[in-house]
Amino acid sequence: MATFLFDEIIFGPVNSRRLGVSLGVNLLPTDSKLCSFDCIYCECGWNPKKREKKAELPPRETVADKLRSKLKAMQENGQLPDVITFAGNGEPTLHPQFAEIIDDTLALRDEFAPNCRIAVLSNSSMIHRESVFQALLKIEDNILKLDSAIEETVQLLDCPVGRFNLQETIGQLKRFGHRAIIQTLFVRGTHKGQVVDNTTEKELTAWLEALKIIQPGQVMIYTIERDTPAEGLQKITLEELNAIAARVEQAGFKVQVSG
Repeated sequence: MATFLFDEIIFGPVNSRRLGVSLGVNLLPTDSKLCSFDCIYCECGWNPKKREKKAELPPRETVADKLRSKLKAMQENGQLPDVITFAGNGEPTLHPQFAEIIDDTLALRDEFAPNCRIAVLSNSSMIHRESVFQALLKIEDNILKLDSAIEETVQLLDCPVGRFNLQETIGQLKRFGHRAIIQTLFVRGTHKGQVVDNTTEKELTAWLEALKIIQPGQVMIYTIERDTPAEGLQKITLEELNAIAARVEQAGFKVQVSG
């Protein structure tokens, strides 16, 4: 299990297979994962079973200062990013100042890199909070997880921490409509003696029906690329992903495949 953590608030830029040249923002601790899900495929590993101290999140002012410094340096070097991406060591929308940080980021983007997009990679668990919902409406790439439309599969694959209701989440995703980019990771294998496979006909039928309810502007599908904390997981072939993508297109949605 060779998983990794981001050890800085601002990281990169990196060449993202989905987004282009991406400057990353980590609003979570730099020494551990903090997430409302504990996905069995997460490249950051598992949530800590026990914390010796309260998780420290970077203050809004620190995030803005570090982002300003990085964008200014990149502007001076003539190498601005295509996108500023909120990702990092867990779920970015857990940060209590998330909405304010998005406002700061939009202002800094307009000052230093007006052609740059803002992206948030979220597991959709906090979109019931109105401040989070409104903040996500302000950005260009509002990328929201929906790994399955079957509750049992979400529980096995994404392992939500605390209360989670899939149908309520789909209803919240529907509020975004075309402003949502639905992101789904396809994988198969076994975990704790149970088969996990969100590529079956039953899974795909339910997932496509959920997409028809949500009506997103785009769908991103991909599979595991790095080592996963759970053993026994298998990468889905590009041929299979393309076949799934064809069904998404037939349903009337734009789709991007990353194999």
